[in-house]
Parts: sequence; C-alpha cells; structure tokens
Amino acid sequence: PGPMPAVLAAAWALLAAAFLTALLLLRWAPARRLGGGVSGFFQDLIRYGKTKRGCGQCPAWFRLLQVPKRWFTHFYVVSVLWNGFLLIWLFQAEFLRGSLPSWIQHVHHALGRDSQSEDTGNEHFSALLVLLLLWLHSCRRLAECLWTSVFSSGVIHIVQYCFGLVYYIAVGSTVLCQVPANVRNGKELSVQICWYHLVGVTVYTWASLHQHKCLVILANLRKSKSGKVINLSHGVPFGDWFERVSCPHYFAELLIYVSMAITLGFHSVTWWCVVTCVLFNQALAAVLCHEFYQKNFTSYPKHRKAFIPFVF
Repeated sequence: PGPMPAVLAAAWALLAAAFLTALLLLRWAPARRLGGGVSGFFQDLIRYGKTKRGCGQCPAWFRLLQVPKRWFTHFYVVSVLWNGFLLIWLFQAEFLRGSLPSWIQHVHHALGRDSQSEDTGNEHFSALLVLLLLWLHSCRRLAECLWTSVFSSGVIHIVQYCFGLVYYIAVGSTVLCQVPANVRNGKELSVQICWYHLVGVTVYTWASLHQHKCLVILANLRKSKSGKVINLSHGVPFGDWFERVSCPHYFAELLIYVSMAITLGFHSVTWWCVVTCVLFNQALAAVLCHEFYQKNFTSYPKHRKAFIPFVF
C-alpha cells in the first residue's frame, strides 16, 4: 500500500478512536451527573431519539442545534445518489476498459495514489462489488425509512446529522480509492470471481435480511395488525435477534461492513479501519439504547446484551 491507503486508514482509525473515547467517557460521566457545561454538551451530542429522554435538563439554546430524527432518511438519499454515481463510473471503467473521470484521478494523485499502478489481483472487481453492495444497502435503508420505520418526534444533534451526510460520501469514496484511478484490466469476469466474493456476499445477504426483520419488528410495535400506525410510544421488542441483544439492527450493520471487508479479500487495512469505526459507533448507540430499555422497563430481559450476542 502506498501513501493514499495509509492516509485514509489513519483518518478512519482516528474517527474510530473518537467513538471509542466517547464510549469510555459515557461510563465516566453518566447522565445522572449531568449538570450542564462540557458534560451536558457531550451527552447532548452523543444521544439521539429516545436516548435523549431523562438525561437531564439542557440549556434552551441546545434545542436550536437539534433536527428531527426522521431526517435520517437524508443520509440514504445522499448515499444512493453519490455512491450510485461512483458505481456507474467504476462500472464503465471496469467493463469498457476506460479511465475514471479526471477529477477522481486528481483526488487519487493528491492522496498519493499512483494511477499507473498494476492490479494486484482482483481489487478492481472487488471494489466494484463492494460499491454495489454499499449502494444496495443504502437503497434498502432508504426504502425502510420511507415505508417501514415509524419515526416519533425524536431529534438528533445537528453535528450528528452533518456527520451522517458526510459519512456515506466518505465511505463510497474510500471504496473507490482501493483501486488505481487508471482502471485498465482485461480479465474476464468469470476469472475475477473468487471464493471470498461469494463468502462476503453470503454474509452480507444474511446480515441484511436479519436487519430488515429487526426493523420490521421495531416498526410493528407502533402499528396495528392491519399496518396502521396507532402510537408513537416505545415498547420492548421480541423475536429474531432481539432475543439476544437490545440492538440487533446495529449488530447487523457491523456484520454488513465486515462482509464488505471479506469481499475485498480480507487484506484492506483501510477498510478494516472503517469496520472498527462502525464497531465503536454502533456500540456507543447500542449502549445508550440498552440503558434506555433497562431504565424504562422493569421486566426487561436481563440476559440480553446491548450489541453483540453473548459478548457485549
């Protein structure tokens, strides 16, 4: 790997460290000690939706920095458009044996990527496949936000909202930077398909199906049998992976990113840094949700973990 992968890997590793730090600080500065100032801002920054409830009184001006949680939908709109755009360019470059647009090549050069470097195996097809999986994931999540999920009046911090918008642009761009900008590769598609592509897609499909099931379970807590929304309150979910963890949809998200690391052939240090970032980000959100369930439902199942079955 040249300078470019090292720069990207360091950036993602730094972001992962930030989420890990937030997770550790959450243990040292719990919501019950919230008074305001730095601690209050920190709690307000990391919490969203239902987990903001009962975490103490925040200054009125904090409310100016909140946007509706239903704006999560915007993340996937951006991702479908941006990563779909990158997917089209990479597909054309891969199968028409052309080059990526000059502006993408300039970005590669700026990050130290040698556009004339040789394909070290199946990295072109692997990146194309991962970008396709990322785009399909975004399409599904967008559809779920629009037609499955039932959003309450919960809010998210404007910083979280801006991060979400930038995140999916950065993830897709990271995939694209796994290959040389000058894509010239004459291999047949049948030769490029490897065992780790099949394993990766299998894990991706398995995790995606379970994530969808869990999101349907959450939505049904607020719907009648006919599918009509009857309330916006929170309840205790049961079924599927909810029997083991409080936030199986977050665990499934982690597995989806692990599946992409597998699809890239296991060896992309940069993508494993992305996976680590997702791990700590989702763990932080899961701990907050787990805490909410335990505080608000006295009969909440004690055997459930927050995030990873039997582990955490």
